[in-house]
Amino acid sequence: MNADLVALAEAHGVATWYEDWQRQRTDVSEESVIGVLGLLGVDASTPAAVRAALAEVRGRKQGGLPGTIVLRAGSPLEHTGQITLEDGRTLPADAADIPLGWHRLRSGDQEATLVVVPAGLPEPPETWGWMVQLYTLHSAESWGMGDLGDLRSFVAGVKGAGLVLLNPLHAITPVRPVPASPYSPSSRRFANPIYLRIADIEAYQRADGALRARVDALKPSPPADGLIDYDGVWAAKLAALELLWPLAGPVDLESDPGRTDFARFCALAEEHGSDWRTWPEELRRPDSAAVTAYASDRIAFHAWVQHLVEEQLVAAREAATGMPVGIVHDLAVGIDPGGADGWLLQDVLAPGVRAGAPPDAFNQLGQDWGLAAWRPDRLVATGYAAYRDMLRRIFRHAGGLRVDHVAGLWRLWWVPPGLGAAQGTYVHYDPEAMLGILTLEAHRAGAVVIGEDLGTVLPEVTAGLEGRNMLGSAVLWFTRDSGGDYLPAAEYPRNALASISTHDLPTAAGFLAGEQVRVRAELGQLAGPVEKERATWQKDRAELLDLLRAEGLLGDDPDTEQTVLAMHRFLARTPCRFVTASLHDVLLEIRQPNLPGTFDEYPNWRIPLGPDLADVIGHPLFREVAEILGKREPMGFLDKAKQLVDKHEDKVDKALDKIGDEVDRRTGHKHTSKIDRGVEEIKKRTGPTRS
Repeated sequence: MNADLVALAEAHGVATWYEDWQRQRTDVSEESVIGVLGLLGVDASTPAAVRAALAEVRGRKQGGLPGTIVLRAGSPLEHTGQITLEDGRTLPADAADIPLGWHRLRSGDQEATLVVVPAGLPEPPETWGWMVQLYTLHSAESWGMGDLGDLRSFVAGVKGAGLVLLNPLHAITPVRPVPASPYSPSSRRFANPIYLRIADIEAYQRADGALRARVDALKPSPPADGLIDYDGVWAAKLAALELLWPLAGPVDLESDPGRTDFARFCALAEEHGSDWRTWPEELRRPDSAAVTAYASDRIAFHAWVQHLVEEQLVAAREAATGMPVGIVHDLAVGIDPGGADGWLLQDVLAPGVRAGAPPDAFNQLGQDWGLAAWRPDRLVATGYAAYRDMLRRIFRHAGGLRVDHVAGLWRLWWVPPGLGAAQGTYVHYDPEAMLGILTLEAHRAGAVVIGEDLGTVLPEVTAGLEGRNMLGSAVLWFTRDSGGDYLPAAEYPRNALASISTHDLPTAAGFLAGEQVRVRAELGQLAGPVEKERATWQKDRAELLDLLRAEGLLGDDPDTEQTVLAMHRFLARTPCRFVTASLHDVLLEIRQPNLPGTFDEYPNWRIPLGPDLADVIGHPLFREVAEILGKREPMGFLDKAKQLVDKHEDKVDKALDKIGDEVDRRTGHKHTSKIDRGVEEIKKRTGPTRS
């Protein structure tokens, strides 16, 4: 690749090569690099254009202040000038102790956003909890899928748990067809009204008997195929909300302009369709004269609906009062580019980009998620305001946040228009800013952060999370050593949330039955022969059972229930700060919630759990797993050290001999027990040992 093009790409954070899932260097094509630079507004189509763009970059670097400066608390600010704090006070730029927060720095005739962030979050508690796909729940009170009323009931019924981790509850565009996937939302700043509990709305409770009866009659019947009918559920709830709307009273459209803007989008989408890119030209910008002049009662209606969702989310969080963590929400990695955030935040998004992932062992053609992505340069120029606003709105009703594909705070795979998923490249973000702002907003909300760092991630991702007291993820199927062997419980990471599986992977019972092989073979989703895939699964299964037996948790001929209990006992003895159980696992559900790589071929996100909510909480296996995790005694330091010594006894003996011989040589003394001498030395330096 031409040296100037490489330099230009590097200046804009665009990778010209990367390490693949096998840690092999993979060069990116010029076509891909030029295409991604174009998404960043950089013309690299000719050598002359590259040289001109490169000269512009070099000129900007000599221009003084960047658009945003992110500073860790206690670090000196390497700029002169005056700081205007977020509370209006002023400080000199060389002040010794700049408070946390969002400030402005003025230096000469230039200004920049100054964000002072904590070095890290408080140490997370040690606790356990449940992973819940909320839509899968159902009760006598909910309408065709789990809702926020079910969430409150669940939280009240799970005694002793410290957290409840949910699927994303981000907003849809409220027109049909309603997307089933919670990971391709219209907006991550607002919430999905399909989760409303209609009977808990104040207008319903104030309605007379006749109106209530009309609303109650809208409750949808269970679909014949047994799957969740999102269109039917939303049609019923929308009709109910419209019946109750006359009782809503005045709606405040002034105090929260962001919510009003979202409501305006919803009203326009009802008239012109769910994808703003197909709207009349004059409506395609939220600040256009036509949009500003647009007036409709539906704006107030949708603002009211969002207010209702907010009320019920807050009520759910309050129901979790007393839990060490509480309700943990899930942040999707991106948004539907045609949705509300794609319209409202288009100035900080890259138009035309499709975020995804490069090829790996499971997806050999790469992944194209079709999601919009932040433009890193526009985030810097705008003081990361959109990113901050998104986090603040989620933390209003969250005791914690799980960040899906957390590596995206460092770099994200961009696929340019016209190219396949494998022909993209990575675009880098500033992790000091992305992670620092996340730390600040979580700190202010008193919330924990969990990063989904599964798969091939850079070492600095795991180190960055740990350095800020954020947790990573440790999934039983994936937590292995460099040779591919399952790790024993003692060797699991401390700073992690441990689980058996995730929504994209086989359930416990499904894995034991080989369901993932059967379904993928049936749907033509296997990359190789089914016999090879089945053999790999059988080997994995046998090795997992051997691990559980080696830990003393499983007999010779266990049934599925005994094995699933053993898996949870295994997690309970890991040192991980958070240990979670999935309802799908404790109910022995064979089908996984989502099968990546499929769309209509598999009922992704539409499979309800079999038992009623009350029966879930009363299920014998549910109660037994709760007891196992509630009494967890993670392996202590000395137990872990002993297990490691036992596992690597020969290596330890040789190392001690070598160290002891060197000590003898240097001191001229002979020591009969090198281990005893080591313990005595530790006591002398640190005082009495503690477990």
